[in-house]
Amino acid sequence: MSTINVALVQADLHWEQPDLNRKLLQGYIQAAQPEDIVVLPEMFTTGFSMRSAALAETIQGDTLKWMALQAESLNVVLCGSLIINDQDQFYNRFVWMPPDGKMMFYDKRHLFRMSEENDHYSAGTDRLLVDYQDARICPLVCYDLRFPVFSRNNESYALAIYVANWPAVRSPHWTTLLKARAIENQSFIVGVNRIGRDGNNVDYCGDSMVIDFQGNTLLDMGETPGLKRVTLDLASLAAYRSAFPAWKDNDAFIIS
Repeated sequence: MSTINVALVQADLHWEQPDLNRKLLQGYIQAAQPEDIVVLPEMFTTGFSMRSAALAETIQGDTLKWMALQAESLNVVLCGSLIINDQDQFYNRFVWMPPDGKMMFYDKRHLFRMSEENDHYSAGTDRLLVDYQDARICPLVCYDLRFPVFSRNNESYALAIYVANWPAVRSPHWTTLLKARAIENQSFIVGVNRIGRDGNNVDYCGDSMVIDFQGNTLLDMGETPGLKRVTLDLASLAAYRSAFPAWKDNDAFIIS
């Protein structure tokens, strides 16, 4: 296939109420089409809570079962991050759930110390690359956006996905950095953020968007809740990389 379809879900999350958030998001994702990659925000079951011990689920928990059921019934990939307890360590874990239930995951590497996330969660170590249809995809989480070395692309991925709870007060950083990651990595970028106000009285203005490999905005959801779909043209990306192969001159960073 020379295209892939991505569906962005932007929502005003219920604070620390997984049942209500699953119900809310289930209503939105019904608008997805078969084979879409459906992207939910960071910590989509709770909002950006530091009550990791109280709210964490296991990989056998209700939300992973819900994700598997939705992915299978809609024939989509469903992805986003949630709080996971894995061997008594708490992670902000991005889960990639395909229709066949063969889950993959990435644990957020860069923890947002300004909210003391580093005191309540363990950091991940390894970046994840997922092969889907004819594309390789790199899932990342919120604060990772500020660290370009970790996002470095050596022509290995066509799309990076950032899920976030990115506050409105720093929305210019969000939009600028998404475009920067797209241009420097010569890839499509999807950024999915939440809207509304959370239990810590932090406001979010959404701005979930899709950026192409030249920094052009293909979709900007503003503050509108719901699901929006975009088709990404992989052939145009390949042609651009061939004509302008800046990736060949990348610095050889070592990520440890």
